[in-house]
Amino acid sequence: MDTQLDGLAAALTPSRPVHVVAPAGLEAWLGGLAPEQAEFLRASGFKARAQQIALLPTADGVSAAVLGLGEQAPDSPWAYGALPLALPEGSCWHLGAGADPQAATLGWLLGAYRFRRFRSGPYHPARLLPPAEAEPAIATARAICRARDLINTPAADCGPAELAAAVLALGATHGATTGIIEGEALAAGFPALRAVGLAAASGREPRVAVLRWGDPAHPLVALCGKGVCFDTGGLDLKPAEGMRRMKKDMGGAAIMIALAESIMTARMPVRLLLLVGAVENSVGPLSFRPGDILRTRKGLTVEVGNTDAEGRLVLADLLTYAAEQAPALILDAATLTGAARVALGPDLPALFSDDESVAAAFCNSGMAAHDAVWRLPIHESYGSWLDSPVADLVNVATRPMAGAVVAALFLRRFVPSDVPWAHLDVYAWNDQSRPGRPEGGECQAMRGLRDGLAALVRQFGATKPRPDALITH
Repeated sequence: MDTQLDGLAAALTPSRPVHVVAPAGLEAWLGGLAPEQAEFLRASGFKARAQQIALLPTADGVSAAVLGLGEQAPDSPWAYGALPLALPEGSCWHLGAGADPQAATLGWLLGAYRFRRFRSGPYHPARLLPPAEAEPAIATARAICRARDLINTPAADCGPAELAAAVLALGATHGATTGIIEGEALAAGFPALRAVGLAAASGREPRVAVLRWGDPAHPLVALCGKGVCFDTGGLDLKPAEGMRRMKKDMGGAAIMIALAESIMTARMPVRLLLLVGAVENSVGPLSFRPGDILRTRKGLTVEVGNTDAEGRLVLADLLTYAAEQAPALILDAATLTGAARVALGPDLPALFSDDESVAAAFCNSGMAAHDAVWRLPIHESYGSWLDSPVADLVNVATRPMAGAVVAALFLRRFVPSDVPWAHLDVYAWNDQSRPGRPEGGECQAMRGLRDGLAALVRQFGATKPRPDALITH
């Protein structure tokens, strides 16, 4: 899927400056302007409030613009997110005094993004001529907007085949090795994942997309993404309102794809394994049923308490596969539970890890990048809620509480205790538009995860190389 960055100007395009000022520095900044411009801003009520934008007039028209920071940090991309739609349509600008080059470029491009694949008519946001040092921000924006496109695309146009194809295309761009596990190999090696997607229509069969990249001497980092391209809930059918946004149920996979892109673009010193479980949880003659007992790749049996708790079944097989490769770290992301949203709301992904250094790295980096996650506990005593009288465990709790914690406890059963692991329970959606964050799919936490991973890699050091032959059973 090709993604064009709206709001990006071509080199040498004539442009005007956008200056950035905080309330505390406003009077000093006004003192450096031509008297008539300073008076114009004072008379028009410019107070440098957050997202407040004004144009500076001259006899020939407009000479510059000024953006107020309010109490926002100048290194937050969200401080700049309103600019592309607030400045005159199609106009071109460059960063002036007070702007953080990386944050401003990223915020501008994320604010200019709109999902327009199925819309006609022109769209001409104001464009930014980025500074030379902003290339990392442009690459990050491209990865995030690609993930947004994947999440926003309707399920009819982004099914398991298309999601897997996005992994293959990413691999081709970066010289990675890729493959698809499907059919008999999927049935033998990923039985729980296959069961979730077995009822999908022809052409939308379940599969696992695999991407491998990096130097064998570097530590192996495994990324696992829940790629449920549409979730009806299965036989435990969701109500209509609950199903309305379920094209976004592959949001965890989209975030892991974007993270993989960011890792490879930055040439991070890791050996990368990306696993995307691409399925559709449909209703049909082959639907798995409440009360069924599924086998997993690990050999554990799972009683199905609810077919709408399918994402953890997908991840169970992916986590087992990842653990077999002896990684230095496993990270998974999934739109897994409504309970995490009840606890933390839509903007704060829930982070689970029983490794203190891993949890600290991701929490600290997320805060620093203005891309926060919030750690929730893996509370041992709730583990008994997953007990089943007929199988090794059940896929939903026996009590209607702590749903996000119990889901994390389920996943941890598929990760060896000596392998560092973190699980991210995300919403992957903006319910309403805000500067830099338009309504629709969102690549939550990716920047903080990338920066936290970079910090962790320095702790890992080199590991003994391991053959990376693709396992197909």
